[in-house]
Amino acid sequence: MSPGRKLESGSGVTRRSKHRPMRLKSDKNPNHFRLKSLSAQRSHENSSVAAVSSRRRSGQVNGALFPVVAGVCLLVLAGCQASWHRKKADKDAYRIISQVEEEIFGYTNRFTINTRFSDRDPDEIQSLELIEESLNGERLEVTIEDCLKIAVENNRNFQTQKEQLFLTALSLTEQQRQFQDNWFARLFGRNSRSSLGERSGAAGGDVGFNKLFTTGGSLGLTIANDLLRFYTGDPRRSALSTISFNLAQPLLRGAGRRIVAENLTQAERNVIYGVRDYTQFQKEFAVDIVGQYIRLLQDKDIIRNTYTNYLQRVETTKRLLARQELGTETVVNVGQAQTAELDARNSYVNLIANYETGLDAFKIQLGIPVSSRLILDDAPLEELKQAGLLRFAMSSEDAFKIALENNLPLINEIDRFEDSKRKIWVAANQLKADLNIFADGSLQSEGPTDYTDFDLDEVRWNYGIELNLPIDRLRERNAYRSTVINFEVALRRLSLQLDTKRQQVEIGLRTLQQRRRNFEIELAGLEIANNRVDSAILFFEAGRSEERDVREALNSQVSSQNSLTRALVDYLLARLQLMLELGTLDTDVHNFWMAREALLLPDEYIGDEQSDDADVEIVDPSAAFSFED
Repeated sequence: MSPGRKLESGSGVTRRSKHRPMRLKSDKNPNHFRLKSLSAQRSHENSSVAAVSSRRRSGQVNGALFPVVAGVCLLVLAGCQASWHRKKADKDAYRIISQVEEEIFGYTNRFTINTRFSDRDPDEIQSLELIEESLNGERLEVTIEDCLKIAVENNRNFQTQKEQLFLTALSLTEQQRQFQDNWFARLFGRNSRSSLGERSGAAGGDVGFNKLFTTGGSLGLTIANDLLRFYTGDPRRSALSTISFNLAQPLLRGAGRRIVAENLTQAERNVIYGVRDYTQFQKEFAVDIVGQYIRLLQDKDIIRNTYTNYLQRVETTKRLLARQELGTETVVNVGQAQTAELDARNSYVNLIANYETGLDAFKIQLGIPVSSRLILDDAPLEELKQAGLLRFAMSSEDAFKIALENNLPLINEIDRFEDSKRKIWVAANQLKADLNIFADGSLQSEGPTDYTDFDLDEVRWNYGIELNLPIDRLRERNAYRSTVINFEVALRRLSLQLDTKRQQVEIGLRTLQQRRRNFEIELAGLEIANNRVDSAILFFEAGRSEERDVREALNSQVSSQNSLTRALVDYLLARLQLMLELGTLDTDVHNFWMAREALLLPDEYIGDEQSDDADVEIVDPSAAFSFED
């Protein structure tokens, strides 16, 4: 089980390579603009105010006007609590991530950054709770699939990677917002007294929206309403409504979607890069967990071999002591056997300590308390021993071509190089002249109190064109030159990445071949070591060899057993690492570390699963230093 499709989003393997810019399928695409209907509520003034005293009239402003305004504001604030904004942010970010996954991989999965602490009040979470968890670990008997699930849920870095992707998607919503209808509404109320003692009250507000178009144009519309009443002196009052708009459109500098929507385009592409990086991280994370788990099983296997060797040394010492009592064994041979027994015991003690240290490090990787008791299932190593080597054969040319199509970080580097080209065009546009057309207008209601009556003949408007010659463009010139330099930096960086990837592929192929040969040599060496032990014991019991011969044979046997296990694990991890470099490892497949189906490669590159005992051909070293194949 991988930290993939069933648990997290973005865990699949790329099925097709896309090097072109991607447009998000958003409900709020900046090409589609909708104006919302606007409704305004109008309050009616009480005509009986004129019949009361100025003090009561003033009190009415304090007792009626401000509570209404304050009440409306409180209702708005109550409807926009922090939890509402949090849910809305999550919904938008998850939607974006889902759309990008669907576009890249052809499927999408559940993605969330919520943890067991997310729904709790931060003030309720005390450090003592974390300390108690650290002290009170559980007893766990786990399989390799269990460890993958536990790590996905608890690993700190895994959570950080998810949050980084979430924040990248969240930043895109800010850029999308610029091309949507940005509505606003404001209310105010005040009570005033002049130096002459004249008292008045006023209330008002406005509502409207601003909009930026991908052409570079902008539109603003505002409806404002002002109420004013004097409560001393002449009891005058007025109520006015104003409708106004403004429109601007650049024609040269800052005009066109390619220029205006550049930040939006980059933000969209950043999400694509983020999804690819997160998917690559998931694959590497799964391989790392599997690698650490199997390395621990390798350590357990070495410990068992060492323990068996220790027991054999104990038996050897007993036999020599018995023969010494009969006068048929020397003190020197007995002393050598006892020393060998102590050395075996010492090795065993050290290996146990090293295993426990490695197990503690694995617990941290899983994200569980170090105080936990962890028992690992030995089945994966036994299955690996039975399966042998999954052969892999591919030329370096084919491998590099496959990496170009499937390695997600490399695809990101190629696309970032394309970004640097686009930046030059945008920077060059800033060197042009400002040539803008504009228009604005307003219409005010008939005064002094009829704020619903408008005379279209009273519309005030103006329009025109404005030209600002590019006389001073020093800052823009420097920015353009820097952008061109950044392009060449990106060009060199891509060239380096391509060469580095070719090198990594070459090293991966070479290492895999090396590990295969190591395994075959160790396999042959173990067979020899086993025969040597059998012979040494028989000759020793027959009195035809020394105890030293048995001791050396046993040492050779244990070393060969451990070396064979190490070679087998080394080959497995080298193959997984090479698949990561090629971008052709599907960590969603069950037992992906051994399954043939997890290697997204044609059958021609995959050989038989069983290794043979064929001799490794050793050639003259001059072949390695020439152009000969």
